[in-house]
Amino acid sequence: MSAAAAGCVSVQVPATSANLGPGFDCFGLAHDIRDTLTAHVHPGDLVIEVSGEGADEVPRDERHLVWRAMVATFAELGVTPPGVRLTCINRIPHARGMGSSSAAIVGGIALARALSEPTMSEAQALDLANRLEGHPDNVAPAQLGGFTVAALDDGQVVVARLDLNPEIAAVLFVPPTPLSTEVARGLLPSQVSHADATANTGRAALLVAALTQRPDLLFPATADWLHQQQRRPAMPESLALIDELRAELIAATVSGAGPTVLALAPLGEVAAIAARVPTGWSAYTPQSGCPGVQVTVC
Repeated sequence: MSAAAAGCVSVQVPATSANLGPGFDCFGLAHDIRDTLTAHVHPGDLVIEVSGEGADEVPRDERHLVWRAMVATFAELGVTPPGVRLTCINRIPHARGMGSSSAAIVGGIALARALSEPTMSEAQALDLANRLEGHPDNVAPAQLGGFTVAALDDGQVVVARLDLNPEIAAVLFVPPTPLSTEVARGLLPSQVSHADATANTGRAALLVAALTQRPDLLFPATADWLHQQQRRPAMPESLALIDELRAELIAATVSGAGPTVLALAPLGEVAAIAARVPTGWSAYTPQSGCPGVQVTVC
């Protein structure tokens, strides 16, 4: 079966922060820093154009992650991939713990869905994204937006999308040096203590309430015992910044696998917190809890 003859589809996919402290591999938050991906159907071979973040590092052939996600989606649908000119305008920093790979996967799936007839459901798309990424914490908010709580039930993604309390805003401190997820995960122990697991469970439950109803609980709710301190050797500057911010009762955590630092705070405190950006780093103050992937037929 061939893809439908839609001439052009464009998607915008948000950046995301996973974990948010205690919600390891479960919690995710969408940020309005968006990659724009456009697929023009044409009769020739695959052409990939990339600008912005990571433009000098990503492949321009069948290995490109957006195209790989598109091909996987076409395969799920039994559709023959068409000739495509794929244009990627990247704004999400790469290898910084802000969900750039999840954005590529979710965006590629959304492009292929929009180009295909029949298409797949949101649940099927999220399951495919999870299989391609390996865990649902970043792909869920990239697809659905907002604040998401995701888990696996017999291999299928079960997710709740919640609205972020409007009094809460985010500051993202992005260092100049990248860190691969593989390196960050390699520092995690194979076992954790019952006490640490219990502590994280309580704080994760508290964080759901803090992000949706009780912003005053953000600081205690973002404490973690399972992954942040264990990753300190790979990103000592990030953990030092978190220590500094938390010493002043600011709810700072590692964003995803790092090394970006995420601070959650009342709207009125964002400017003062962002001004504390370390030398050589960048500070972003995006709308958080924003909509997920957005599709436009062009």
